[in-house]
Amino acid sequence: MLPTTTAPPPDDHHHPSKKSKLIKTSVHTIKSNISAHPYAWLALTIFLQLLIIPYMLPPFRFDSVFSDEACKHGSIYVYDLPPMLNKDLLRNCHDLDPWVSLCDAVSNAGLGRPATGLPASVVPPNLSAAWYWTDMYAAEVIYHDRLNSYRCTTSNPAQATAFYIPFYAGLAVRKYLWPNYTSEDRDFHAAAMLDWVKNQAPWRRSNGSDHFLMLGRLTWDFRRLTDDDGDWGTRLIYMPLMKNVLRLTVERSRWDDLEFSVPYPTAFHPRSESDIRQWQGLIRGRQRSSLFTFVGATRKKIRNDFRSILMGYCKNETTSCRVVDCSETRCSDGAPAIMEAFLDSDFCLQPKGDGLTRRSMYDCMLAGSIPIYFWNGSFEYQYEWHLPKNASNYSIFIDHNIVRNDTSVIKRTLQEYSKEEVMRMRETIIQFLPKLLYSKSNANLGGISDAFDITMEGVLKRFEQNGGLRFD
Repeated sequence: MLPTTTAPPPDDHHHPSKKSKLIKTSVHTIKSNISAHPYAWLALTIFLQLLIIPYMLPPFRFDSVFSDEACKHGSIYVYDLPPMLNKDLLRNCHDLDPWVSLCDAVSNAGLGRPATGLPASVVPPNLSAAWYWTDMYAAEVIYHDRLNSYRCTTSNPAQATAFYIPFYAGLAVRKYLWPNYTSEDRDFHAAAMLDWVKNQAPWRRSNGSDHFLMLGRLTWDFRRLTDDDGDWGTRLIYMPLMKNVLRLTVERSRWDDLEFSVPYPTAFHPRSESDIRQWQGLIRGRQRSSLFTFVGATRKKIRNDFRSILMGYCKNETTSCRVVDCSETRCSDGAPAIMEAFLDSDFCLQPKGDGLTRRSMYDCMLAGSIPIYFWNGSFEYQYEWHLPKNASNYSIFIDHNIVRNDTSVIKRTLQEYSKEEVMRMRETIIQFLPKLLYSKSNANLGGISDAFDITMEGVLKRFEQNGGLRFD
């Protein structure tokens, strides 16, 4: 929330009796030294006017001018939800997943544990404090923390343009996604959130049309179609009260105009503009020894698994492709092995992940490697606030059906790009890279906007354009 302003202590410029004494003293001094020159009294009159006018004007506030410009699209009111919808989930972090504790993942306001043991060949020692083992689905915790200190928030709901519901929907449902739980279990927290927020005055005024949520997981985890206990996910998005609510998610549905995708969190959380500039310089000047790389694991239970095709091809193409097999090497949360592979390769192969997108796309670009997509849905209608509209400026598309018939098309296609073209594409990535990063909440990035800043500007613009219209 914005800090409250307290009145400054009285001083010589705000105390009436001292003002009067100062003016009288100045006049007496001038009169005692003034000559009989015809212009002397005119000069005295002008001097007195200049002396008196500042006391008649209110003090000028530079901070208010800056704030008005920075928040020209409006301000955000952050709801204080019942703890069971966010804070209690963090307190019970050991019980959010059936197999592992998420306490490390949600620590440090969603950034995770500080990264340790980073080789200097991957991250320079003076940047290591900006690196964390960040979980790919931690964005809902990160956004809540950033909004708590965001300059464009207000504690007065009557002044708000938008209303943020800090519900950790992804954490709430994660435990219940798997068998042995019912559809009612999966919907419990979402239903409780809507039951609470529908009674709030701002919601009643707009029917939720100026409200938004951050969903840390892919949109498909919140779109269960039936109440069959065997179906995946929660019905959150299809619950009637959600029909007007804007959603942010790491992968959106292209057919949903109320949904906007935001970058997956990576391991790099810059503390300053200097951190960003140093990292940009590092990836710009990096000497890369491999034409392309594939980081991932095969999914043997999936018929005709495309990742298996890429893995087999790369393991046979040792002179051009560098492989990191995640069934043998730790790949989660921005591990050094994957960052080194991306840093040493001109291109990185990006098949589908849990959805059409994957966190690896962002790890790849963070390292200045150029992503190779195999599905249009991996880049079309995604991340429109953060990535250039023309994907060919920073990436290459090779249809997955062509690759299935002839894997050698990958190397042939990439070899067609000249060194100059590769450098141009990499420079494009370097220039928009800050838009993909989530800085620490107390960071000072100067005039740079990070992924969070870009997202909040997009949200406020959207609500500003709607003009607070109510949708029944």
